[in-house]
Amino acid sequence: MSVLQRTRSTLSAKYLVLSSGLLFLTAVSGCGVMEDRSERYVNAKEGESLQLPESADESRFSQKMPVRDISVADASKMYPSDIPRPPDMTSEILEENYVIEELDGRVWLLVNDVPGRIWPAANAYMADRGLGVEYDSPQLGLLQSELVNFSKRARQLVELTDDPSAREPEVVLQVRMAPGVRRKTTEVQVRRLSKDSQPDELIPWSGVTDPGPDALALQKRLLADMGEFLKAREENKSFSRAASGMVSTPLVKLVSENDDAVAIRMFLDYGRSWAEVSRSLTEAGIGVVDLNRSEGWFYVDFRTEDERESGWFDWFSDKEKPQHTHTITLQEHADGIVITAERLDSYDGDHGAPDLLTQLFDYLY
Repeated sequence: MSVLQRTRSTLSAKYLVLSSGLLFLTAVSGCGVMEDRSERYVNAKEGESLQLPESADESRFSQKMPVRDISVADASKMYPSDIPRPPDMTSEILEENYVIEELDGRVWLLVNDVPGRIWPAANAYMADRGLGVEYDSPQLGLLQSELVNFSKRARQLVELTDDPSAREPEVVLQVRMAPGVRRKTTEVQVRRLSKDSQPDELIPWSGVTDPGPDALALQKRLLADMGEFLKAREENKSFSRAASGMVSTPLVKLVSENDDAVAIRMFLDYGRSWAEVSRSLTEAGIGVVDLNRSEGWFYVDFRTEDERESGWFDWFSDKEKPQHTHTITLQEHADGIVITAERLDSYDGDHGAPDLLTQLFDYLY
């Protein structure tokens, strides 16, 4: 009986050795045995969206590695060695290509394109709407229409009455284009001008005006109409070399010393600068603890994601309130607005004032 037990032990040992050898050979030759899955990315079907429990805080969940969308036509051209590159995020400056913005009695159409491309499209808009172009200056970014009094379609566009009279004023429409605050954008403004006689030259754009509610509403409607026209002509790639001279010094500049950001200079009025900084903080996801426009400061929470996390117990606690870690200050100078940042002594994290200015500049410009 003892002999049979030893025989059984010997057979078991041989079986284990043989199994270990097979596992080793399989591991070594894994590249030849395993399926090539590099094409699964192309043919994979989209799964269902992740459903979070109602008690979860959705602001804490985001895509760490977003996957770009692929059309069927693009997928047919792909091979195992040709994995698609991520999209160029710098080309998507705005979530929408045409946005009407308003601030302090001013309204403009923000276009996600350079002035050299918008200039010929704006000329086409004037012709299409029966306005025509009497005078223009690509360097100044100004277009001035012919008299709208003698065109039924133009009268309707600028909201003149259907019954012209000899006593009505001479009316023209002006369109002004300028490089936007953000890179590769254009800001378009319009206004209706009434004169006692027909203008014989280009009327200067006299800076910031204070239009009444009716005039401001008309400007919004005209800009919305122009935005729809420009959107329909997006496939037209016309470019104006003359209008490219409209591009001047950037309106936002990062000031550095010894490779560290020390300030941001904005060549805008105070109201516009404040609005742009506020927008940039929102888009950058930097929490604002408190603010004071008249005194020119923002109290912000610029902690890193790791510093915001409080561990496993964070799942069972309420959302943490923002903490004041840095202060952003806006100061008016003769040549524009200077923006600086200061890190609080009580904050012992990784982000310094130069880091805050650099990130803010990325969203400003």
